[in-house]
Amino acid sequence: MNRVLQEENEICVECYAEENRITPLLNPVDCLRNHTQYICGTCGRCICIEHDPKRGSQRWNFPFKSLEIAKLYLRTADYCCKKPCGIYEIKNQGGRNSYKIFADIEDLEIYLKKNKGKTCESMRPVFIFERYTEYGNTQVRKLTVDEVERYMSER
Repeated sequence: MNRVLQEENEICVECYAEENRITPLLNPVDCLRNHTQYICGTCGRCICIEHDPKRGSQRWNFPFKSLEIAKLYLRTADYCCKKPCGIYEIKNQGGRNSYKIFADIEDLEIYLKKNKGKTCESMRPVFIFERYTEYGNTQVRKLTVDEVERYMSER
């Protein structure tokens, strides 16, 4: 794994996170052992980029409970789409908000047409990076057992 973010509140230029060991959030050991990870070439943070055959999508396509959690997965969407993707606030009929990442406004519109009980009031991303950049040290692969143990010990 690469360098550790040194200063508090320093944001990684590649994966947009302040904490380089914050992900995976749920069942981290299982995720690191069994899922394909986007390994940030700048800070070494692992982000699940596994394709879920049941849902037919990657982790970044799932709804998130908060904007902060969605930001942790934004880089994998940008990487998969090779362009800056946006995080949109989605409201369901019960008034509950969630956050979803879409490649562009067209993908959002398709989602809303398929999900009649959901709306996006602003129809604009609440968070997006201006441009997409490739980074040379990025890796997308499954981790070795030793890498999982080291990553977890650094959390």
